[in-house]
Amino acid sequence: MTYPAAPTLSPDDVRRRLREGEEIALLDLREEGPFAAGHPLFALNLPLGRIEERIAGLIPRRDAPVVLYDDGEGRVARALPVLAVLGYSQVAVLEGGLAGWRQSGGEIFIDVNVPSKAFGELVEHVRHTPSIPARELHDRIARGDDLVILDARRFSEYTVMSIPGGRSVPGAELALRVRDIAPSAETTVVVNCAGRTRSIIGTQSLVNAGIPNPVVALRNGTIGWTLEGLALDRGATRRAGDATPGNTALARQGAAALAERTGVRAIDAGGLRALAADPARTVYRLDVRSPEEYAHGHLAGFRSAPGGQLVQATDEWIGVRHGTIILTDDDGVRARMTAHWLRQLGWREVYVLDDWSSLPRETGPEPSLLAAPLPEVETIAPSDVAALGDGVWVIDLATSPEFRKGHVPGARFAIRADLPGHPALTDVRDVVLTSPDGIAARLAAAELVRASLRVRVLEGGTQGWRDAGLELESGFDPATALSGTDDVYKRPYEGTDNAAAAMQAYLDWEFGLVAQLERDGTHGFSVLE
Repeated sequence: MTYPAAPTLSPDDVRRRLREGEEIALLDLREEGPFAAGHPLFALNLPLGRIEERIAGLIPRRDAPVVLYDDGEGRVARALPVLAVLGYSQVAVLEGGLAGWRQSGGEIFIDVNVPSKAFGELVEHVRHTPSIPARELHDRIARGDDLVILDARRFSEYTVMSIPGGRSVPGAELALRVRDIAPSAETTVVVNCAGRTRSIIGTQSLVNAGIPNPVVALRNGTIGWTLEGLALDRGATRRAGDATPGNTALARQGAAALAERTGVRAIDAGGLRALAADPARTVYRLDVRSPEEYAHGHLAGFRSAPGGQLVQATDEWIGVRHGTIILTDDDGVRARMTAHWLRQLGWREVYVLDDWSSLPRETGPEPSLLAAPLPEVETIAPSDVAALGDGVWVIDLATSPEFRKGHVPGARFAIRADLPGHPALTDVRDVVLTSPDGIAARLAAAELVRASLRVRVLEGGTQGWRDAGLELESGFDPATALSGTDDVYKRPYEGTDNAAAAMQAYLDWEFGLVAQLERDGTHGFSVLE
């Protein structure tokens, strides 16, 4: 099958569409490591080998305008037929790729989730968000001052490392629960994250919501605490309790006022159906409650996107800049608090859906959103793989951190996009592919089949191996790996083994983001004053 050549779009045209509010998805097809080393502000990282797994959630409308680029690795040419098969019909190629963007004067940003991080710095710059240095907070804790410490990150991040005495209150939960955590207006509320963004946004959320308490961000989060030589808690499990009805009503009033000030619109079931039926819109339906609440029961067709994390990493859910966003919750607070930030982040159409009464519901965690049915492949049971001889290669398509944590003994790590034509496979005759849930392995199997190579997929993936009671091994052997580990960017603010120099460099980078935004000129951010 042949495919028509894709048209090109100049960097200037991309920037014009961003400034004028037209829908556009700018996709960087490289792995996350190279992406984090440099990309346009609103580029979305969608590695070539993950397209089928992720694109349906990020770009649900198949005729949305999509622009592809790489940095000369040839990934665009390989992605075009994939997107054509999946039904994406409005695909263009960025003229000159990343180099063309740079040569045209386009600003280059490093790291990941940069729009949200740059926005956080802009919020602090405009609103002068109050903060407290780590040493001062440490001394106030030691004195027994009247204060509470609220960690605005995901619980999974909080429990790895946290400020002593802090409790987990992910960002969208802050305005809903703070009055019950700190019922006295004299209690100082300290909001922290690992670095800066969620501390700033969480603190400013409470200021915007008009709570009577003094509120401050922990300056530079757990990074600042660590650089000061202070010890962090490990494995903490403290969480906020439920909000009482009276305090929920107060929080709802504040959130409603903020939503009105920022242009958030409320819709009912009819409005939801009308937006979803508009063929010219890319619509995102997102439930901003906790994953646990979502699993207990949610509206059909809505994805789980906890509000604080959605503001922190909007590009992990929303791939089309200037798409239409519909948020929902069951309390009238979290969706509106999240929506008022998304409006300031330049999303022009943000709606909140309150009334669930006439809409279908579902239970359980969010299902995988595959862009096409999985192909039929030959499979092999875990017990049969365990009995195979040395002539069979087990290849694992997990991310490199997942691979390190646990893989089938003897498995070789690989990035899916590296497998077709890989020289190490020239003389291999039998391959078993696996991945955490088996999906990436099934997608990759057809790409490897050739006359002299038998390809099978481990039933149930690596989880199936674990479920069969078979042991995994940990670690990473570069000598047997078929790919490097640039598939995942090592964040300087995650984990417990970060070098002080890397953490300080990260902070220095964040401090410079406001100047980068001014040079870039495409962001459309508007901070509430």
